[in-house]
Formats: sequence, C-alpha cells, structure tokens
Amino acid sequence: MNCIIIDDEEMARAIMSQFVASFTSYNVLGEFSSAINAIKFLNQNQVDVIFLDIHMPNFTGFDFIQTIKNPPHVILVTSDRNFAIEAFEYECIVDYLVKPISESRFLKAIHKLSLLKPQAVHAQIKSESKLEIDEVADENFYVNIDRRLIKINFNSVNMIEAKGDYIHIKTEIKNYIVHSTLKKIEDKLPKDIFLKVHRSFIINTNKIVDIEDNSVLIAKDVVPVSRSNRTELLNRLNVL
Repeated sequence: MNCIIIDDEEMARAIMSQFVASFTSYNVLGEFSSAINAIKFLNQNQVDVIFLDIHMPNFTGFDFIQTIKNPPHVILVTSDRNFAIEAFEYECIVDYLVKPISESRFLKAIHKLSLLKPQAVHAQIKSESKLEIDEVADENFYVNIDRRLIKINFNSVNMIEAKGDYIHIKTEIKNYIVHSTLKKIEDKLPKDIFLKVHRSFIINTNKIVDIEDNSVLIAKDVVPVSRSNRTELLNRLNVL
C-alpha cells in the first residue's frame, strides 16, 4: 500500500516513517512539511493512505481533506485530543492518533486499515520489528450518534439490520440507530464472528439460538436467511 506522511514537524515525520517501515507491504512515497506540497504530489500520484497532522501553518488537516477530490484513507496524527468527534464526520478518516504515539497504538490503526482493505490483512511485519501482533486485538468499534462517538463491543452485538439510510444495531444491553449503510459497517466487522445472511441483516454467529428452515433465532429476534447465504452459514457452523 502506498502512503504519504504530512506533518510540519520533522521529528514527527521521522517517527511515523519508522513505524510505517515496520510493514513490508507499506511503501512511503513521500514526506511533506506542507499540505500545499502534498496536494501538488497527489495531483500526479495515487496513494492508498495518508498519515496527516491536523495543526499545520496556514492549512489545517481538515482543510486539506476538504480540498482533495475523493480522498484516500486518512489516519490523523495530532497532539490535540479535541477534534476526535469532528474527525469521524469524515468518511475517509480511519483512526485518530494522539502524540506521542506508541508502537502498539500505531499497530491498532494499521489493523483498522486492514479491515477496510482485505489485501492488507496479512501485511507482513519485518522480523526486526518490536510490534506485538497480539496487541491488535481491538474488540470495539465506534459509531457516531448525534455528534457523539459511542463505543460498542463486537461481542455484545447480536445483529445489525438495514433500514433505509440507517442501520439498527442490536446489542445485549442496548439498541442503536446509526446513519450508515450495511455495507459500510460490514467492512469493519470481524469476518470470523459476523456473517451477512440476508441483504438487510448481519448476524453474530455466536449468538444463534436456533436455526429453522430459512431463518435463525438471535436472542428473541427471528432473522431471515436468504437461499444464497444459507450454505455459507451452515458451513460456518460446521453443520453435518
């Protein structure tokens, strides 16, 4: 995956470049102290990921994102914690890293990228890297509801239902209605736990109570299973 680093601090760029170099599947095409220079570079080159500082002279990270047409995935890197909610209003932003950044926290950001880009799931870590793969076990995801970021544990989710321009997330304790699409959240969910069984439903396969004909029982909800997805579901459950 090709990426660039944009930060007006030379030391910050050097640290981020060192982190990225730990992954053989990531290639740093350029480092920029100016957002303007980065924009000129992007006009001639295509990248997959941008590591972007928020506070830069004359041009903020948010200004930069709004300037780019069809921005790639962005990981914000900043010493300011105050823009997290605003940041996740941009669909292109994958994660929000607060300086100083630890290796384990950086690895979690790369893990989030891997969920969005399947080809990066098996990104090889150089043998000399100190990063520990066990530390990527991020068990939560965030949803934006009324300008608040709500943390939801993957294992607590029973099912997710598409309802027009919204999705209905049902958990063991509480339900959430989020302005999003089923496809968008499906890309963020662990594939070994969740399965799309119908065009309007994703289920947590660990929460299945019963299976009957073309439906499954999740808690107290009966969820339809399309014919095309039934075989995959039965294979996932090792049904003989």
